[in-house]
Amino acid sequence: MSSTRQRPLGGGAHHILDYLKRMQAENPAFFYAVQDDNDLSCGNIFWADATSRTNYSYFGDAVIFDTTYKTNRYRVPFASFTGFNHHGQHVLFGCALILNEYESSFIWLFKTWLHAMSGRHPVSITTDLDPFLQVAIAQVLPSTRHRFCKWSIFRETRAKLSHLCQSHPAFETEFKKCVHESETIDDFESYWHSFLERFYVMDNEWLQSMYNARQHWVPVFLRDTFFGEISLNEGNEYLNFYFDGYVNSSTTLQVLIRQYEKAVSSWHERELKADYDTTNSSPALKTPSPMEKQAASLYTRKIFMKFQEELVETLANPATKIDESGTITTYRVAKFGENQKSHVVTFNSFEMKASCSCQMFEYSGIICRHILTVFRAKNVLTLPPQYVLKRWTRNAKTGTLLDEHASELPSSTRESVTVRYNNLRQEAIKYVEEGAKSIQIYHVAMRALQEASKKVCTVKNQSTGTAEGATVTNGSKGELLAADADVPSYQSVDPMQQAEKQKKIQELTAELEATNQRCEVYRANLLAVLKDMEEQKLKLSVKVQNARLSLKE
Repeated sequence: MSSTRQRPLGGGAHHILDYLKRMQAENPAFFYAVQDDNDLSCGNIFWADATSRTNYSYFGDAVIFDTTYKTNRYRVPFASFTGFNHHGQHVLFGCALILNEYESSFIWLFKTWLHAMSGRHPVSITTDLDPFLQVAIAQVLPSTRHRFCKWSIFRETRAKLSHLCQSHPAFETEFKKCVHESETIDDFESYWHSFLERFYVMDNEWLQSMYNARQHWVPVFLRDTFFGEISLNEGNEYLNFYFDGYVNSSTTLQVLIRQYEKAVSSWHERELKADYDTTNSSPALKTPSPMEKQAASLYTRKIFMKFQEELVETLANPATKIDESGTITTYRVAKFGENQKSHVVTFNSFEMKASCSCQMFEYSGIICRHILTVFRAKNVLTLPPQYVLKRWTRNAKTGTLLDEHASELPSSTRESVTVRYNNLRQEAIKYVEEGAKSIQIYHVAMRALQEASKKVCTVKNQSTGTAEGATVTNGSKGELLAADADVPSYQSVDPMQQAEKQKKIQELTAELEATNQRCEVYRANLLAVLKDMEEQKLKLSVKVQNARLSLKE
């Protein structure tokens, strides 16, 4: 094994572990695990805080796994799992220190991460180009679509074919054009073979290997899968957006945690700002369309702006009927004057469903201008519900968190304990978040929690026999779960013990009520600060404008 595949960090790893233990002590929902290693100096470490785990339940359909440290020569082998929230912003799903880069290490890491995320597989995952990652994802996430980051492909191509890039300045430009501008698979195949012939590289082994893997990185082969990116031609260029500017080649293990916390705090503030903008201001409508008004009330501001862009473009994209059979009508849609770049839309009037050859909706979850053009032609005035993904709406973080298979939970396995724990925690967090929004909702949520507490205690006290299952030992070394061999049996309940428990419940309830009241005050203050910032920004822009006018005079 080469030295780059193992990175002993000595006492630095203990510094990280001390932090993780402290965070878990403060919040049991904080998860971490260490792969077996005798002295912990080379054992891989994974962690995810409570917010990361909750965010995954809302936005875990598309995941990015960043191992940029391998190419940027970071001092710390820091990797991250990220995705996109309802504002299109990057959101964190967990972090890792990969101190040794065996195939088995990545398999352990993905199994551990999946365990922390309650076993829910993402729809897609984007990673760097790495054979170990390919094996690990194929084994742990067999149903997940695996995409290679285009940036890593372009980087490796520049490195392996540097002589061609230097002798033929157009080589790299044409290579990227072949990848980005192919509208169909046939376009790509034709463009690719012409590209090889133009630069006399028909037998180049690297390019042949990349062609063989084209379904994993060329956009035209991936558009039938959701990746959470708002644009078909943007994104996927770089992976390290979340920690960009916080973790770099000069970051040491001693300062890693501080930079990690700064990045998390910064992105959280951005989300709060985006929430505030979406809730407290209305976007300017550009058409009289009822669909635009509907979208403005459903989507977050960033997503609405993208939808609005597509809607406005329908004015320059006429639809031409090319076939009709029963309830199925087929249209060709092209921008005025650019008929050679047309797209085919099939519309089912009975089911109110449409599909487009551009596959923008499948890829990004936002309906394309071509389908919107057909909707306009067919007098579809509002968005059918199947074309509004909840993950892009204002209400993305409300309602149930469980997917359709989560109710089929096992009742006695060790893993079921973790799944039940996570599901209950997420439901409780939902009550806290919603209950803190207003004093009326707060009282309703508080009464519901108190009633639920009474019912849980009643069921618990009526139970007989040994308590079922095993206890989660979050933060264990090597193992994720460990059975509790000394779980006592409950045959009867002492009245004194019952009174003591009831007293404890009342104390905790009072403490929770006081905490929620403080949260309400904090939220009100935060909104006031954000509003004041917006007012100050407006005043400053007016002063700048007046100053510019004075200079012109």
